[in-house]
Amino acid sequence: MRATVYEGNKTFSVIEKGVDSPEHGEVRIKVAYSGVCGTDVHIYHGMMDKRVNIPVTIGHEMSGTIDAIGEGVHGYAIGEKVVVRPLDDRGVKPSDKGFNHICENLKFIGIDSPGSMQQYWNVPAFTLHKLKTDTDLKLAALIEPLSVAVHDVRLSELKAGETAVVLGGGPIGLLVAMVAKRMGGKVIVSEVNENRIAKAKELGLNAVNPTKLDLVAYVKEQTEGRLADVVFEVAGVQPALDVMTELAGIRGRILMVAIHGQKREVDLFKFFWKELKLIGARVYEKEDYEKAIELITKNELPFEQMITDVQPLSNIQKVFEDIDKNPDGMKVLMDCQQ
Repeated sequence: MRATVYEGNKTFSVIEKGVDSPEHGEVRIKVAYSGVCGTDVHIYHGMMDKRVNIPVTIGHEMSGTIDAIGEGVHGYAIGEKVVVRPLDDRGVKPSDKGFNHICENLKFIGIDSPGSMQQYWNVPAFTLHKLKTDTDLKLAALIEPLSVAVHDVRLSELKAGETAVVLGGGPIGLLVAMVAKRMGGKVIVSEVNENRIAKAKELGLNAVNPTKLDLVAYVKEQTEGRLADVVFEVAGVQPALDVMTELAGIRGRILMVAIHGQKREVDLFKFFWKELKLIGARVYEKEDYEKAIELITKNELPFEQMITDVQPLSNIQKVFEDIDKNPDGMKVLMDCQQ
C-alpha cells in the first residue's frame, strides 16, 4: 500500500509498505479522503518537530470504510462507512474529572501516533463513529473540523436571536459561523483577507473587513448598541485579542478557539466592567461528533463549497507547497486511494 511520510525539513515522501493486520481492539480502515488542516501545515513547517516522531505519517481529518476487524472488536462490519475521532484517552486519570477529551495524558492520533494520510490505517475501535450508507465520503472528511465548530458553539451557549462575531474567516472560523447561524445566531465574520471574505459571502454569511471599517461601530449599529452576545476568537493574533473585549456586550461570552503559543495582552478591565466570560474550547466530545455527523448527513449547509481541491495521495509534497503559496484556500482533501 501507499503511505505518506513526513521526514522533516518541509519534506514528504510516498512509500510502498505492507498492509498490517489490526491488533486486538483495532480495526483497519480503507481511507477514502484525508483533509489537510492547520496543524498539518504547522508540522510541515517544522513547528512540531519536537512532538512528532519523525519519520511519521500524519493526518486526522478523514473518512473511509472498515476493511478488517481485530479480535475483541464487536458491533462493526467490514464495508461500513466510518470516521475516526482521533483522541486516544487511554491514559485518563481520576484527576481529569471525566473530561477525557482534554485529559492530561491525551494522545492525538495523527500527531502523536501514525495518521490517516495512507491507503490503510489501523486505529483503536473506540475512536470510530459510524456513518449512514449514503453518506458522501468527501463531505464526511469535514466531520472532524466541523466537530470543532460544533463544540465551540455548544460551549458558547449561543441562543437563537443572539449576535455572534467570529474573528477570523479561515476554515474553522467559517465552520463556526455556519454552525452559529444554523443555531439561529445573527453572525458577523471579521476577516482581513478579501478572498476569504468573498468565500464567506458565498456561504451566505455577513462578512466585513476590519481594516476598512470600524468593527466595533459596525457591530453597535447592527445591534442597536448592545454589541455581541458571543465573540469567537479564531484568528490567533493580537489585534483580535484587542478588539474581542470591545465587541462583547454586557455579560457577553468570549470563546477562545485559536491556539496562542505565547502569552498575550488582554484587557482584563473589560471583564470586570461588563461582567464578561472567557471560555476555553479545545477539540470536541462524542456528542459534538454525532452532531457534526448529523449536519453532514442532512447536508443542508453549503459544505461542498468548503472543499477547495482534491488531490491524489502521491501529490502530497506539492499540496503542502501550494498551500504555502496560496494560503487563502479552505479545505484540501487527499484522495488516499489515488
